[in-house]
Amino acid sequence: MGRANPVLVDHIGRLIEAGPKDRPALIAVVGAQGSGKTTLARAAAARFGGAQISIDDVYLTRAEREALARDVHPLLVHRGPPGTHDLALLNRLIDDLSAAGPDDSTLIPDFDKRGDDRWPVERWRRFRGRPSAILIDAWCLAATPETDTALTGPLNALEREQDSDARWRRWVNAQVAGPYADFIRRFDAVVFLKAPGFDIVLDWRCQQEADLLDVEPADLPAHERERLSAFIQYFERITRHMLSGGIRADVTAQLDRNRLPVSIAP
Repeated sequence: MGRANPVLVDHIGRLIEAGPKDRPALIAVVGAQGSGKTTLARAAAARFGGAQISIDDVYLTRAEREALARDVHPLLVHRGPPGTHDLALLNRLIDDLSAAGPDDSTLIPDFDKRGDDRWPVERWRRFRGRPSAILIDAWCLAATPETDTALTGPLNALEREQDSDARWRRWVNAQVAGPYADFIRRFDAVVFLKAPGFDIVLDWRCQQEADLLDVEPADLPAHERERLSAFIQYFERITRHMLSGGIRADVTAQLDRNRLPVSIAP
């Protein structure tokens, strides 16, 4: 993924400076898969003395998602879409970090993506003291819900074959409209890293996977690209909606194909 863009890091620094003085500024960094949101949040946290948390680290446990799959819809066993995160845990973490004293230690969860479950508490990382800011990177935060009419027709093969009655996507949309909308209201600022289009997301996600495998993106095995192409279908509907304006963001950084900001507004 490389280094965070310094212009964007500086911009987050200004948001922190303009934030509340009686508690850490709470800032969300959002964007499509592979847009560099975690890299940016980590860099800003390191530079300005903040705490960074990825929403990927507070997924519901495997057992909790299996219960959702039984009770609501089988697709909910797959982590990622709204409704598969533990927002209550994330709210507690924000509260604990905001109230921390200089000698306090706050445990921040970590998720084992290969094992598809949350690591035990003894594997969690510690943040010591009170941060200047809390930076949450999350692909779907601040998205607005779609209309029921928009949800009717399937968008891709996943929806067509495994959600033909739209029950899964309507449930996910209800999470966007309810718990996730309530959660984002407590934030001081939302920074949206806007991809040039959904078509770039697969290339970005493949680049991430190639980095993990320590190979060039062109050498990523074809079966891995096919797997990732199927995986991003879980994210496609909301990502496309956000890219077409379905998001409430305070700052929008329009990115090019190389993740460099073309413009930043406001």
